[in-house]
Amino acid sequence: MKGNKILIIEDDADLRRALNVRLRASEYETAFAADAIMALSIAKKEAPDLILLDLGLPGGGGFVVLERMQHMASLACIPVIVVSASDPKTNEKRALDSGAKAFFQKPVDNDQLMQAIQRALLK
Repeated sequence: MKGNKILIIEDDADLRRALNVRLRASEYETAFAADAIMALSIAKKEAPDLILLDLGLPGGGGFVVLERMQHMASLACIPVIVVSASDPKTNEKRALDSGAKAFFQKPVDNDQLMQAIQRALLK
């Protein structure tokens, strides 16, 4: 699935950079959004093959982004993987019920994340 574009929606600049390096090393293209307000417009503009989504975003949060994506025909079919520092006990089920393909607690295991990305892109 090399060459697929992944949109990283993450407000932490260091984590955005780290994810970018890891994804580019695996030959993925990347795009970025740092808040919930820009996330949907960038997703529409970039038409990514997959989205990595943080829940703790300024401007509305990751669940708002997930819910709005489900109501937009152009975005509803894009697989989303949540990568969050939020409590997994309360948020993992909600994220999966809201359409996410996987949920990862920060700090994330890079190998597991890359495997989840590959699986999500195959579907």
